[in-house]
Amino acid sequence: MPCTPSAERRSNTLAAEPLLSVILPAHNEAENIPKMARRLAEVLTAAHIRYEVLFVNDGSTDNSWDVIRQTAQAYPQVRGIRFSRAFGKEAALYAGLQAARGDCCVTLDCDLQHPVETIPEMYRLWAQGIEVVEGVKRERGTESAAHRTAARWFYRLISKAAKTDLRSSSDFKLLDRKAVLVLLNLPERDTFYRALSAWVGFRTARVEFDVQPRTAGQSSWSAFSLIRYAISSLASFTSAPLYLVILMGFLMLIATLLVGGEALFRYLAGEALEGFTTVILLQLFTGTLLMFSLGIIGYYLAKIYDEVKRRPRYVIAETLDDAP
Repeated sequence: MPCTPSAERRSNTLAAEPLLSVILPAHNEAENIPKMARRLAEVLTAAHIRYEVLFVNDGSTDNSWDVIRQTAQAYPQVRGIRFSRAFGKEAALYAGLQAARGDCCVTLDCDLQHPVETIPEMYRLWAQGIEVVEGVKRERGTESAAHRTAARWFYRLISKAAKTDLRSSSDFKLLDRKAVLVLLNLPERDTFYRALSAWVGFRTARVEFDVQPRTAGQSSWSAFSLIRYAISSLASFTSAPLYLVILMGFLMLIATLLVGGEALFRYLAGEALEGFTTVILLQLFTGTLLMFSLGIIGYYLAKIYDEVKRRPRYVIAETLDDAP
């Protein structure tokens, strides 16, 4: 029975023992970094998995980088990347993927809300030839009802654009080196990792997990930053909002024909045309739709402007590269 290229490559490198790269974006996670390193060491050592850990310090304002340095001294598998400023979680994920040396890579949050104990199960699926292992949320933890509803509608739209189910997806996933190289070679700078990792295809499996409570610190994601992230991710991955402009224009055309038809009928019937207030309201409504439509178009133009500048996703100020 023929095996997949990834499985064949793994079987040829059993003597070398595959390396797993664990990538952890960190923004003000000084309290969680040593806990995460200790948990990873316990779980992955018990599972006999050769690994490295990459902490990507995304412009933290606390002493996260000093803690990463100390953790690297205690755990030889730990490496570190420090950005010159905060470039965002997406940039941190891609910096980790770019620097990873492993045959496969796991990405997860540094706050221990993604259970480390799930990684060996992901790794076993990869060893069997699966190239993308998606961590799927069984429960969304302590999120508010408003957050759950907004997330459900957002991922429903993204799922239609990606042609795959992203409603319970997360950044917790394992990627084969082949999938990592495809992601790194994509030309766009403004990315949505969670959707693109599904878009690339390959043999995929899902592993369910329960979101754990944070062990320390507070989330840096405010309601405003989540909304901004959702809008940016939506615009970077799909042109669906532009079709919304067309839909609104079509609906306004229908409304215009109906109102115009009524006015013509009343005029032919000899009735006086009234409704100054209605005219003003229609003008305000039309102006609102126009401004909203121009806002959507302008946002996409801004995205194009950012892409054509070809600035790097991030700037690295310092690295720790002692791990084998």
